[in-house]
Amino acid sequence: MPTLFHTLLLTRSPLGRALLLGAGLIVIGGCRDGQPSAPPAITQEVAVYNVTAAPQALSTTLPGRASAHLVAEIRPQVGGIVQKRLFNEGDTVKAGQALYQIDPQPYQATLAQADATVASARATLKAAELKAKRDAQLVKIDAISSEDNESAQAALLEARASLQSAQASQRTARINLDYTRITAPIAGRTATSSVTPGALVTAEQTTALTTVQQLDPIYVDFTQPSSTLLRLKRELAEGKLAPSDQKDATRISLTLEDGSTYAHDGTLTFNGVSVDESTGSVTLRAIVPNPDGLLMPGMYLKATVQEGVQPDAILVPQQGVSRDERGGATALVVVDGKVEQRQLTLARAVDNRWWVSEGLAEGDQLIVQGLQKVRVGQQVQVQDSTLTAHNDSSN
Repeated sequence: MPTLFHTLLLTRSPLGRALLLGAGLIVIGGCRDGQPSAPPAITQEVAVYNVTAAPQALSTTLPGRASAHLVAEIRPQVGGIVQKRLFNEGDTVKAGQALYQIDPQPYQATLAQADATVASARATLKAAELKAKRDAQLVKIDAISSEDNESAQAALLEARASLQSAQASQRTARINLDYTRITAPIAGRTATSSVTPGALVTAEQTTALTTVQQLDPIYVDFTQPSSTLLRLKRELAEGKLAPSDQKDATRISLTLEDGSTYAHDGTLTFNGVSVDESTGSVTLRAIVPNPDGLLMPGMYLKATVQEGVQPDAILVPQQGVSRDERGGATALVVVDGKVEQRQLTLARAVDNRWWVSEGLAEGDQLIVQGLQKVRVGQQVQVQDSTLTAHNDSSN
C-alpha cells in the first residue's frame, strides 16, 4: 500500500508539494549539524549533611595480654613422699586450704625427740636452780667455798641455755611437721599438678608442684608506642587537646578476641616509666574485674584508652567521603549552589564516622546522597538530609 508521502509525490499537486516542503523544514529545524537538539538542563537534587564541630574524646585502641593479679608457685619446704593430693586441678581454693600431704611420720618422730629433749632440759634446769639457790645460802655461812657456789651459778646459766636450745629445736621440728601439709598461700584457681601420690619431693625444689593464680581482679598489660605518647603530650601542651577528667582518663574498655565487648571496664593503674629498647613502646597496666572468670592469663585483648578531648572536632558520615585515584580522601560540598571538591585529611575513624582534621569547616554542606549524579561545578538543589554523623545509611 503506498504511503501518504508517495501519494503526495505522485499527485504532484500544489497542496502535496506544500505539505512535503513544510515537513522537510520541520525536520531540518529539529536537527543541528546532524544531531538532535539537547533537552533543557535539569538541576540535580542532592542531600547534604551540615557540618558541625563539637567536643570529642580522643581514644586509642592498644593490644594487650591478660595476666594474673597474684601468682603463687607451690613448692615443698620439706622433703618426703607425697601421700595425697587434696584438690582437683582447676579448682578455686581458699587461702590456707590444704593442697598436698607429705608423709609426716619422720617429722613426727623428730618432733617427739625434740619434745623429750625439752623435757630433759627442763629437769636439768630445775635441779640447777635448786643447787644454785642452796649454794648461795651455804656460801653466806662459809659452809662451802666461793668456787663451789660460782660453779653452781654457772651450771644454772648453762641449764637455762640448754632449755632454750631444746625449745628452738622443738619449734623447728613442729614447723617442719606442719610443712608436710602444703597449703595455698593465696586464694585463686589451681593449675595442673606436676606430681602424683607416691612421688618423692625435696625441700625448695625448682619444679613447682602446682600454681595458684588469683584471677579476680585480673591485670591487663598493653603497650603504647613512645611516639604516640610524645604526640599526645605535645598536643596537650599546645592546647589542641584538653585533658580528660580523672575518671575518664583512668577508665579503659576491653574488646575480646572474638570482637565482642567485655562487660566490665578496667582502671589504669600504671603508666610505664621507661621505653622498651627493642620495640620502642611503653608498657601500661590496668586492673579489670573478672567475676565470671571469663578472662584468663595470656588471653589477647584490645584496650581502648581515653587520651584527651578535642574541643572542636569535626566528625562526618563516612558515606560523604570518597577516595581519589591516589587513595586520598575527598568530599563534595555545596558552595553558593554549586558543587565543589575538597581534599581531606582524616585523623581516624570513630564508629561509622570520619574524624576530619583538615578540609572541612563548621557550616559546610557535605553531599552525602547523590554523589554519583553530580560533577564539580554543577548547579545543584540542596535538600537537608535526615542523616547525622551517628547514622550509617548508604548513598
